[in-house]
Amino acid sequence: MAQNRIAVIGGGNLGTAIARGLVAAAFCPPEAIIVTRRGDRSLAPLRAEGFRASTDNAIAVGEASVVVVAVRPAHVDEALVSLAAALDPARHVLISTVTNVRIAQIAARIARPVPIVRAMPNIGVSVSESMTCLACGTDVPAPARDAAERLFSALGRTLFIEEEQMTPATALCACGIAFFLRAIRAASQGGVQVGFHADEAIRLAAQTAKGAAELILAHDAHPETLIDSVTTPLGVTIAGLNEMEHQGFSSALIRGIVVSAEKAERLYRASNGE
Repeated sequence: MAQNRIAVIGGGNLGTAIARGLVAAAFCPPEAIIVTRRGDRSLAPLRAEGFRASTDNAIAVGEASVVVVAVRPAHVDEALVSLAAALDPARHVLISTVTNVRIAQIAARIARPVPIVRAMPNIGVSVSESMTCLACGTDVPAPARDAAERLFSALGRTLFIEEEQMTPATALCACGIAFFLRAIRAASQGGVQVGFHADEAIRLAAQTAKGAAELILAHDAHPETLIDSVTTPLGVTIAGLNEMEHQGFSSALIRGIVVSAEKAERLYRASNGE
């Protein structure tokens, strides 16, 4: 039974989104996932949805083969200590979504040669549209690496990167959800100004943004190539694009990503006493 079960350690926003996303994607039924939180009362809604739930991390790990640690950075030490003794190097793969905690630090805390994979998903996991960056050492066996990739591929798209890139991935992918939501919000405000009701404008802007993203992914195309295909000489599209550039649209988005990445790096260094 454990070979087909997933333990999600930390039933907060991300942990529950991963659990619910896996079920919504038909990756597994809810009874195959056991979610833990420190307070039993907060687990009641998950039990009502058919998930198994517990306040005991060691028990959850013992009943699973894939262990997803999705706690806050401040609670990671406590969580790892509580589950370390239940980890079996021959059976488990440990996946950490904890920001700024490196594989070497996790390995030192659990003190067991369990395969470890770091994952940086975003809240898009709840609708199977996450961009999840994955990283692991060269010593991680292929089955463990594949298990992590299969799990997060059910929740969107995945890309293996070097662990050193995980901090900038936080800015581009995890923070990026908020950046693109703000862009959609701004587009909807423009829609209201040109005559749409607010609910109509948001729906129109969101679907248009989704279509733009799907064009890039479906055709593996550069955005500028697609932009060229929808702009005409003296047209309204190029007029709007040029005005946005005059107002600093691209440079503002670039600076937002860079500033977030720089802060993420500072937080990482501070958390490690550097």
